Amino acid sequence: MGRYVIRRLLQMIPVFIGTTFLIFVMVHALGDPVNALFGDRAPDPAVAAQIRAEYNLNDPLWLQYLKYMGNLFRWDFGTTFSGQPVTSLLAAAYPTTLRLTAVAFVIEVVLGIALGLLSGLRRGRLADNAVLALTLIVISIPTFVTGYVLQYLVGVKWGILPATAGEELNLQSLLLPGLVLASVSLAYVARLTRTTVAENSRADYVRTAVAKGLPRRRVVVNHLLRNSLIPVVTFLGTDLGALMGGALVTERIFNIHGVGFYLYQGIVRQNSNTVVGFVTVLVIVFLAANLLVDLLYAVLDPRIRYA
Repeated sequence: MGRYVIRRLLQMIPVFIGTTFLIFVMVHALGDPVNALFGDRAPDPAVAAQIRAEYNLNDPLWLQYLKYMGNLFRWDFGTTFSGQPVTSLLAAAYPTTLRLTAVAFVIEVVLGIALGLLSGLRRGRLADNAVLALTLIVISIPTFVTGYVLQYLVGVKWGILPATAGEELNLQSLLLPGLVLASVSLAYVARLTRTTVAENSRADYVRTAVAKGLPRRRVVVNHLLRNSLIPVVTFLGTDLGALMGGALVTERIFNIHGVGFYLYQGIVRQNSNTVVGFVTVLVIVFLAANLLVDLLYAVLDPRIRYA
């Protein structure tokens, strides 16, 4: 196991370098950030030259990337055009988004697996058809539509939960945006769980457990569900980073100043350091989540061993 972890960590290095380089190139291909900084007004040539020199914008793109990576190893993501360190924005945004993502992830795991298990165990019945229809509707509706509809109904009309999160991010204020953020992923988890449970319910080891006279709850939880969760865990691991990146729409609907808010501001203002810095941390989250998923395989299925 130890050698496998070391090998995976070493494999993550070229993936991280290649991904961050592509992000760096795409962000800098958006246009001239100096002209975007001044908007419709023509920048003073001396001021523009000073800004380009200060932020190394006159250097070739490959040299800018090397300097960025050199600073990154010192946990220096550069500064915005207003002089604010990007690390301070990261420190302000990521705890907020992590709390929202944690709420959404718990909702996705609990409701998604529960609905999928119910549907898989009652395959072809009313409960199964209802879950399939409900998840198909959720997948078909864009997130911003779901967000605005639930915000109006649950938050404004019925007053069950706060309509906006505001500055005090407690559990009550994060439940509604967490549900909106998790809605599409929840539907996929439910459908994926339903498929794997339905397939494994006909497996030999399930029939053997039933023939041995084991209680139905033990058969379902210890045998059927545990082996059915391997593809679900794979999806959840990759979706963890997607939830953080996909929070942009949800955070804007519910007025949450997290990763999505600062990413949007950075893209609109073409502040390359902000965009690259935030996306770089998202890449690290994706890589760490994928590594964790691979390690969880051996926990869920004892037949899986790593050389």
